[in-house]
Amino acid sequence: MRVGILGSPRGWHVQALRRVLECRGIAVACLPITRLAARIADRPWVRSQQEPLDDYDALFVRAIPGGSLEQIIFRVDALHRLENAGVRIVNPPTTIERTVDKYYTSSLLEDAGLPTPRTVVTERFDEAMVAFHELGGDVVVKPLFGSEGRGMVRVCDEDIAYRVFRALELGRYVYYLQEFIPHSNEDIRAFVIGDRVVAAMVRRSDSWKTNVAQGAEAESLALSAELEEMSLRAARVLDADYAGVDILCSEGGDVYVMEVNGIPGWAKLRQVTGVDVAERLVEYVIGTPSRRFYRRIQDQV
Repeated sequence: MRVGILGSPRGWHVQALRRVLECRGIAVACLPITRLAARIADRPWVRSQQEPLDDYDALFVRAIPGGSLEQIIFRVDALHRLENAGVRIVNPPTTIERTVDKYYTSSLLEDAGLPTPRTVVTERFDEAMVAFHELGGDVVVKPLFGSEGRGMVRVCDEDIAYRVFRALELGRYVYYLQEFIPHSNEDIRAFVIGDRVVAAMVRRSDSWKTNVAQGAEAESLALSAELEEMSLRAARVLDADYAGVDILCSEGGDVYVMEVNGIPGWAKLRQVTGVDVAERLVEYVIGTPSRRFYRRIQDQV
């Protein structure tokens, strides 16, 4: 069996996956997704750093680095080509497309009946100002593409909203405005693999941002049956092999699915829960045939 990990070989999560795979006697290559090259009417179809990827059994995607729109689209297109060639991509490129874009994620969650905060997405400054007032004059402005809480700004003053929105206008950014929900500076991260929540933690912070990367503390949490089912539904909606599902419980008692991360980290989760997520993930991927395998079997019946 040949397995590749698309990500920096020095990354903690890449190293964790590599250790588990090598302990099982599986050959592992760590390759950058930024060095992909593809061919049409010739082989190999896709390679990275001169390494052909067509015949790999599985590829774990641990990063989609920033770049131009063309670069990002090409990287995901190459993953689609490899998946069509029979390579198991974890997470699948369709899942990555759905989770890397906050608007796409939120719309799919709402369409599936999962509770999500009121949100307005627009390209126009004047519509953003109207939305600021419609959402109660207290909003979180998020980058459409982003993670770990970077670039998020809470705006609760009209003059500040004016200046922030004008600055975004200059950069030709899309306005993604979400109503601010009081939440006692804490939220929940549930980690889903397949059809199970393998671990969960509550994250607490001194500010409204509850991302561990922004300094939040965490402790292990046993999810209620309701929150566990909500997490599993969210991961299924996005067709994820594994996912980090962020749930917010408001001070008023309402529960929301805030985001679903398709390339989630788990370093803090392992620290506070003791669950070896890398081991669970490798076990799931090796032991569970891909969706493409199931489709191939169905076509033969």
